[in-house]
Parts: sequence; structure tokens; C-alpha cells
Amino acid sequence: MKTLIIYTSQTGFTKRYAQWLAEELRGDLLDLKEAKKKREDYFKDYDAICYGGWAMAGSIVKAKWFLGKAANWKDKRLAMFCVGGSPCDNPDIDVILQKALTDEQKKYIKIFYCQGGFNYANMKAPSRIAMKMFVSALKNKKDATEKEKVMAEMMASSYDISDIKYIEPIVSYLGEKEYEKAV
Repeated sequence: MKTLIIYTSQTGFTKRYAQWLAEELRGDLLDLKEAKKKREDYFKDYDAICYGGWAMAGSIVKAKWFLGKAANWKDKRLAMFCVGGSPCDNPDIDVILQKALTDEQKKYIKIFYCQGGFNYANMKAPSRIAMKMFVSALKNKKDATEKEKVMAEMMASSYDISDIKYIEPIVSYLGEKEYEKAV
């Protein structure tokens, strides 16, 4: 099965997951900037296409391009993943995943979350400033919940909670078609 992993990454976590997926699936890897330059016929021979972006402010960054193309790729196995700084068990993740796709898109695209982390050194200045302001506001919040206090402490500095194990459900899903053909 021929697989393509397309990604966009600001601080390196999404790129790492995209590389892990491409290696595990023996697929091709393409940065979103390069994918946008490709003509439509470039994608026709792929059996599976997966897009990865990072979670920010309740949405998946730059997913619009993939979602626009996906309507024409319904004959392929399609997946999206997003990477964020929250642990996988954070209930807010389900909210992001639920609203990322329309009901129609959910019929032909499967979505996943991979926990990553924060890398302030690699963040663009506007993002870094916004995150520092958010953390400061959380720390200074008078009636902060225990969850908010933990989040503020965690986000105060760079950290890495990524793990290759989080690609397992994506690999399993994208590999299903290959299994079906073999049976």
C-alpha cells in the first residue's frame, strides 16, 4: 500500500510523529508547504493519505488545505492527527477532535491525537508571547482549579511528553486496507 504523510510543524513535535509514521508505514513524507505545490495528479497513486498538524486554540493548524482536498480523495484511506502539549487523557482533547471534522468528513476521515509538548525555543515569537501570557494569566487566576494550576506549572517551561507508542492506532488504521487486500 502506498502511503503519504503530510505535515506542518512549528516546534518539531508534529514533524517527529510524521517521520515515525512514514518510517513505520514505509510511506512518503511531505511538508505541507511542498504538498501545496503539487498538482492533483501527484496524489492519485496513493492508497492512504494522512495529514498532521498541531493543536492550537481548540483547532488543528492548517487543516483546511487537507480537508479541502479530502473530499476528492474518498477512495483513499484518510486520516488526520494533531499534536499538542496536553496529555492524551485531557478531556479537552476529545472536544478538539469532535469539532475538527464535520459529520460528513467523519464518514471518510479518521482523526487521532498524539501528545507532544512545548518547545519555547522553537516557537515563533507571537506564539511564544501568547503562551507566556496565557501561563501568566493562569498562574495569577485567583480561583484557579487544581487542573488549571497543574497546567500552568507544566506549561511554564519547555517539556517533551511525546512517545512513538501514540502512532500505533494511526498505523493500525492506515494499514487496514493493506490487510484487506492481502486476505
